[in-house]
Amino acid sequence: MRTADLDVLFSKLSRLFSDGPQAEVFSRLLPHAVVRLAAGRPVTPVELAAATGRTAAEVGRLLQQLPGVEMDDAGNLVGMGLTLRPTPHRFEVEGRSLYTWCAFDALLFPVILGKTVRVRSPCPGTGAPVRARVSPAGLEELDPPEAVVSLRVPDTFENLRGSFCGFVHFFRSAAAAADWLRSRPDAVVLSVDEAFALGRRLAYDRFGVGSS
Repeated sequence: MRTADLDVLFSKLSRLFSDGPQAEVFSRLLPHAVVRLAAGRPVTPVELAAATGRTAAEVGRLLQQLPGVEMDDAGNLVGMGLTLRPTPHRFEVEGRSLYTWCAFDALLFPVILGKTVRVRSPCPGTGAPVRARVSPAGLEELDPPEAVVSLRVPDTFENLRGSFCGFVHFFRSAAAAADWLRSRPDAVVLSVDEAFALGRRLAYDRFGVGSS
């Protein structure tokens, strides 16, 4: 895409993750949640409270109010972008097999974690997998090299997994995404490098990566 188009997409994404109190809370908790979920186990409200300067009761209450957040029966966090529960998007970090809610998460989280990961996700157009090795600095491997990422930015933060994540996939090529796009005129496709660049910019702008 043209740089101007990427700037527009970034502005929409940044606005999405600051769209009201829920979005602001999600943005503040997300990096702490992702770092702890990457260990491959549920995260207690006490752990998140210690990381964010809130009380455990407050964190537990906030998590229950956030759209799409996954909790276990004990009230621990098991999914917030990065999840312990299987999805189509496999995310391997330091030998642990985890999952993400969408393709964009799989490109964003290496920046938040500061770690290199392997990603495997099926192309909705062909059923065949897209594989990538992603570092905090960018793509190191991509198979096939012509793979793309679909993206649709909703107007509001409500139902994040349904209105945003449900439209963000890896496709093996732009041609493989063509039929999918025809029925979703408000979606676009980006190269995987472009999608990574958007994620990295968002990590610094909205999710506090690099801040003291």
